[in-house]
Amino acid sequence: MPRFDVTIAGELNLDLILYGLPEQLLPERELLAERMMLTLGSSSAIVAHNLAALGSRVGFQSRIGDDPLGQIALERLQRGGVDTSRVHRVTGSTTTGLTVILHHGSWRNILTYMGTISELSWNDLDLEYLGDSRHFHLSSFYLQRALRPRIPELLRWMKSKGLTTSLDTNDDPDDQWETDLQNALRYVDVFLPNRREACKAARTEDLETAIRKLSEIVPLIVVKLGPEGVLAQKGRDRIVVPSRPVQVVDTVGAGDSFDAGFLHQYVRGADLSVCLACGNLAGALSTTRPGGTEAFRDVEHRKRFLESGS
Repeated sequence: MPRFDVTIAGELNLDLILYGLPEQLLPERELLAERMMLTLGSSSAIVAHNLAALGSRVGFQSRIGDDPLGQIALERLQRGGVDTSRVHRVTGSTTTGLTVILHHGSWRNILTYMGTISELSWNDLDLEYLGDSRHFHLSSFYLQRALRPRIPELLRWMKSKGLTTSLDTNDDPDDQWETDLQNALRYVDVFLPNRREACKAARTEDLETAIRKLSEIVPLIVVKLGPEGVLAQKGRDRIVVPSRPVQVVDTVGAGDSFDAGFLHQYVRGADLSVCLACGNLAGALSTTRPGGTEAFRDVEHRKRFLESGS
């Protein structure tokens, strides 16, 4: 029996979310937000936290600075039930990263100070720790700048040890979507993009073309379609599952929460339709509170919501 259900190597930082700002950010003006939230951020950490909240055994490896923001992020992850024994705290001028999200209702600006986010490297990894699992997941492909040249090797190593693998690229800040992603996808069992990311990864503007091209590389493509639900393509077979209606408070982290719900069932060998439904439910739960993990931290709210959707 492996020690973990899922292991993750990636970024760990906080999100500072500001609500109620004007859409036009005029220079040299003091603009007032109506409210704010400081919460656990970073796609990798949100997936890890919410997987653990759902009951999976999760091991997490990352790199943070020796500063208060890093300590807060680490404590949030620990309190969520994630094993953080392989998170490296480093001293020096580079501090823990931070993402500032300017929330404008149906859309948002995302501003990120990379800090230690981009510094996690191959030499930081404890491969035996990460490999003591049923499944390995990687998020934020384009933010992992130090690790990125060896991500294909990392995924190949995990598969050689018998783990299944998944990848959620998230966005490419440079909007280049370079071809090294294709090399990594050769060692991925489940690819978890949203509509835009799928098209960018396949270098097309047409989703059907993107799915066809990606299916030639990855056995299972799961495309998150927001309010339209989710589409999964496995070979010639396709499943579309509608989203769960919910009063949306905040969509930050909803895609990462979907990943957590999906993988929670996937590693247990559940049918694909069950995995998709659990992903949709977790994503919907995430939107009922600000930030990507707050709805999962509220234990009673989480239990009521999940029970009502089962």
